[in-house]
Amino acid sequence: MNSTTMRRAGLSIAVAAALTGVAACGSSGGDGDGKSEKNGTDALSPIAALRTIQDKTDDADSAKVEGKTVMGTQMSMDMKGVMGWKDGVTGEVTATLTDGAAADQMEQLGQSTIDYRYLPDAYYANMGDKFASQSGGKHWIEYDYATLAEMGGAAGEAFKDQMQNTTPNQSVKMLLASGDVKRVGEASVRGTKATHYSGTVDVADLTGKSTDLDAGQMAELKKQFKQAGMSTEKIDIWVNGDDLLVKKTEKAAMKTGSFSQTVYYSDYGTPVSTEQPPAGDTVSFKDLMKQQPQA
Repeated sequence: MNSTTMRRAGLSIAVAAALTGVAACGSSGGDGDGKSEKNGTDALSPIAALRTIQDKTDDADSAKVEGKTVMGTQMSMDMKGVMGWKDGVTGEVTATLTDGAAADQMEQLGQSTIDYRYLPDAYYANMGDKFASQSGGKHWIEYDYATLAEMGGAAGEAFKDQMQNTTPNQSVKMLLASGDVKRVGEASVRGTKATHYSGTVDVADLTGKSTDLDAGQMAELKKQFKQAGMSTEKIDIWVNGDDLLVKKTEKAAMKTGSFSQTVYYSDYGTPVSTEQPPAGDTVSFKDLMKQQPQA
């Protein structure tokens, strides 16, 4: 397996991470205590609303998603698909690389898109015909979460946690954990009347509140954030009359440029039926690593 093929396999991990908002420190954990040292009693009403939004979105089980992620000079990507979160994360999403280093790598494969399938214990990426010609005729890479955690140490464990627990209300949980949230007002989101909430998250502080990682894993995760140059993140959400997210944005500064992610949610409760790709057309990331030439 040549190094170019391995870089492309690694590219798929980076894109998958961006799809879940890993770069923005989205995480599956605590929601704060409902108090705000910054806003005092003025924050109680927004926080109470956010708790309802969190529960309603969690109970909705699935939704159609559409959005855009920009990570400085690394990546500019559009995404569209359907995701479910009732019994682990499932779904199908197409990511289209439009600019940045990631798009340049995909151009070498003669394509600009990666089709993803998510199942509770693994996700799969279709890397196209050129990749298949270099990998025994197999188009799909399997990324088993347990294997990724094992291979990646603390960083891999954090990635596994993120991939298996990401839901639309992660941004709500982040706002709750921050203690810094306010109701901005009313707005129209693609023709739907929505309430706008906004807040700023201290990234380093949030990681300690909202993951189940041990001290060593947490130290590694904070190191990654520091290396990326991220310290705070601005989060805005828009919620419809049924207390469901219809839009969210996340913005932060990175060493490689600005990070931003905008996602629209619709058709909550939409059916999600994701099939594992054919075994004969799939190679595991673990096997690809075994085939990598040793230095």
